[in-house]
Amino acid sequence: MSDKAAKRPGGGSARPVESEQEAAREALRDVEEELAARWPETRIAPSLDRIRALMDVLGEPQRAYPSIHITGTNGKTSTARFVDQLFRAFQLRTGRYTSPHVESVTERISLDGEPIDAERFVSTYRDIEPYVDMVDAAGAKEADAAGADPVPMTFFEIVTGMAYAAFADAPVDVAVVEVGMGGSWDATNVIEAPVSVITPIAVDHAGILGDTPGRIAVEKAGVIKPGAVAVIGQQPLDAAEVLLRRAAEVGATVAREGLEFGVLRRDVAVGGQLVTFRGLGGEYPDVFLPLHGAHQAHNAACALAAVEAFFGVGAARAEPLDLDTVRNAFAGASSPGRLEAVRSSPTVLLDAAHNPAGARATAEALSEAFAFTRLIGVLGPSGDKDVRGVLEAFEPILAEVVVTRNASGRAMPVDALAEIAEEVFGPDRVHVEHRLDNAIDRAVELAESEGDLGGAGVIVTGSVITVGEARLLLGRR
Repeated sequence: MSDKAAKRPGGGSARPVESEQEAAREALRDVEEELAARWPETRIAPSLDRIRALMDVLGEPQRAYPSIHITGTNGKTSTARFVDQLFRAFQLRTGRYTSPHVESVTERISLDGEPIDAERFVSTYRDIEPYVDMVDAAGAKEADAAGADPVPMTFFEIVTGMAYAAFADAPVDVAVVEVGMGGSWDATNVIEAPVSVITPIAVDHAGILGDTPGRIAVEKAGVIKPGAVAVIGQQPLDAAEVLLRRAAEVGATVAREGLEFGVLRRDVAVGGQLVTFRGLGGEYPDVFLPLHGAHQAHNAACALAAVEAFFGVGAARAEPLDLDTVRNAFAGASSPGRLEAVRSSPTVLLDAAHNPAGARATAEALSEAFAFTRLIGVLGPSGDKDVRGVLEAFEPILAEVVVTRNASGRAMPVDALAEIAEEVFGPDRVHVEHRLDNAIDRAVELAESEGDLGGAGVIVTGSVITVGEARLLLGRR
């Protein structure tokens, strides 16, 4: 018997489950370190050449299944999860690729609605690793010949390649793919999706994508493919004009929220909301959605229209999707880190809002769905965001705010954050904690300090990274 084996109660031997799990975790840590040594997602080299080269040597796995391609500024991940849930309700096997992750990198690649396990993530990486090396070597040779600095495959490009390979290996019936940033040159944009979704566009990543919705829409419009269906959520006028122009140029069919589909009625309900949708094929009345906020109802409307378009509803197929199946699908929907309650007395909510548009949507949802008499904010944003805009969106609903930081190198320095917060809230309403765990404890104390616990609440927000760390601290796995 090996030194890693253990006696079973009934005789024989087996490696302990704990040892297997620890080995898987260790292997995952090794892969994460190797990926982290690559260019991070925030360092951009706009090109599809590297990911196309990888797809070529892998045998074009992304062409083994049809896809739904989702871009926009806010709501992409929730929309992707809704689409995934609907497809699975109609008995299709799904692959879902989203980013960034909340807690574990394995969340980015899901099969049948669940993140792949550590062992599969590691094996997928090791399977494509030799081909990544081939692409890097070829790129370095070309760069040397041109007298330029080589750009190796980035973290995001490699994980995208892993997702496409894992989906082909599964195999899946359909892939639901969220862009990382932009659209035209995003690494995900090597698929020819018959349906694309553009959720509302607002200013984010302004230094990379542009400083107006219209300029940002130029990049995001790149996911609209010739002859496909473009499902377009509610947009600022300049963004809508860009998207419609792109659709006309490539001969895509357009489905616009507010015209071809949308939300007809929405009522607050216990644990969520009751929504009546107008889809491409007709009405879907009284659909329970266990998520809060008008923005989630609109995300769900886009997801429903995308799935209808995929099945040909409104074109080849006249009748709507089965109502009971749609209701069952949405009733089982979830979106971790999006107004997610992780404890009570006082209520602690996590929300990944990280730009002004997202913060305004969250603030409106909090006012609508929760009767807080005293709400305390914990804010830990990245330094490259419009932090003042986020603070201004939350100021009317927060009694006080605790500014802090997450463990990422991108986190905004706490003292600089406090200075902006004091300008927005006033010094008496701002508290400073340099550690997230202490910030959460301080916010809970502040929430409990006045009024009854039933009306007290805490919202942890500002960054997906902050929300992920808070989720771990609060034991919400």
